[in-house]
Amino acid sequence: MPRRSPRRLLGVLATATVAFTLFSPATPAGAAGTATPARPAGVAARQLSTATPVVFVHGYTGNASNWTTAMSVFRLNGWSASNLFAYEYDSYGDNVTNARGLAAFVDNVKARTGASKVAIVNHSMGGLVSQYYLKVLGGNTSVSHLASIAGANHGTTSAGACLSYTTCQQMYPGSSFIAQISSGDETPGTTRYATWYSACDGIILPYTSTRLDGATNNNVPCQTHIGYLTDTAVLGQIARFVAS
Repeated sequence: MPRRSPRRLLGVLATATVAFTLFSPATPAGAAGTATPARPAGVAARQLSTATPVVFVHGYTGNASNWTTAMSVFRLNGWSASNLFAYEYDSYGDNVTNARGLAAFVDNVKARTGASKVAIVNHSMGGLVSQYYLKVLGGNTSVSHLASIAGANHGTTSAGACLSYTTCQQMYPGSSFIAQISSGDETPGTTRYATWYSACDGIILPYTSTRLDGATNNNVPCQTHIGYLTDTAVLGQIARFVAS
């Protein structure tokens, strides 16, 4: 057998290391290097459910392609590609119309898969679309989990740059749309809610706008607004949250 040169061996090892890092289970933000606690004797591991269909809702000017990495991460965590769906809407229209479209899309997914509920994962302005659907349109009865990634849930002053569009007017802090989805219970029903937000976001201003009262709010040490879409560590956390 021909002998490999030391340089070639190092290259093989480096490639293997990168692959292991990318596809191994992600460590929750802020918990790097923390050992997993031993499970008490007689206590079985909680079985994670990956049968729930997942509906991804993009942000302002986004589209289904924003979720390419997220869908890959969900598949690596046990989901079938046939249970992963991306909802697209008009970023320049009206978020009330967009939320009604989401309601119809979820009903279609439920009919197609036979599931009684779906999970929703949203990003940026997708948070407004999702919140209106769950709270105002009663969609929480059809949603098991809601994960909001850098959601504009209480608005963002960045929307001041595009106020010629209704969606941006609705996304600006203090709008009547924001008031409607944030008054009273922000996390209605039996849906499990979680958010991921970061001081490094740069688009959601203030960055704490993403937080929802009653949700599990995860403060990511430093991630940019668009960077979340390819952050396999955060996306892995979200997959495991949806599976819980």
